Amino acid sequence: MSTTEFLFSGFGGQGILFAGKFVAYKGLVDDKQVSWLPSYGPEMRGGTASCSVIVSDTPVGSPIVSEPDVLVAMNLPSLDRFESAVKPGGIIFMDSSLIERKVNRTDVRVFAVPATKLASDNDMPTLANMILIGKILQVLDDFGDASVAAALGKVISAKHADMLEVNLRAMQIGRAYQD
Repeated sequence: MSTTEFLFSGFGGQGILFAGKFVAYKGLVDDKQVSWLPSYGPEMRGGTASCSVIVSDTPVGSPIVSEPDVLVAMNLPSLDRFESAVKPGGIIFMDSSLIERKVNRTDVRVFAVPATKLASDNDMPTLANMILIGKILQVLDDFGDASVAAALGKVISAKHADMLEVNLRAMQIGRAYQD
């Protein structure tokens, strides 16, 4: 029996809700119980956005994530706000292109990925979120190609089907990144 609680946080426009929705759909594709709870400030772009996702073998009783197993911080205010909430033994993934400070805790694993720089360098400036997702799935040993493709097919609308391959490529960049 396993449950993993994720908290994604960053500025609006960084794809926080999309990343969380992808993880939730991936859980569904993998026959897990899931919850996805978005939260964002008054401004969609530029305001604070966060998203709680729970993926579990058993029914999810509450969608609230107050002590995440996995924190994804895409900006400094998010790391400042949520670092202390991560469960001891948890994992913090952060965009080191936008967060210059080190994580203060010693009881968590930290993966500093320059996701925004990698996205820009690979001509996919809006996909730093998916680069981080690729790293997360690699670290969690959950990168089943079939379920990743199926989940992406659920979160990318038919209108944007041309984005499927570039999202997969972004995830592969994150998966291959070694810090």
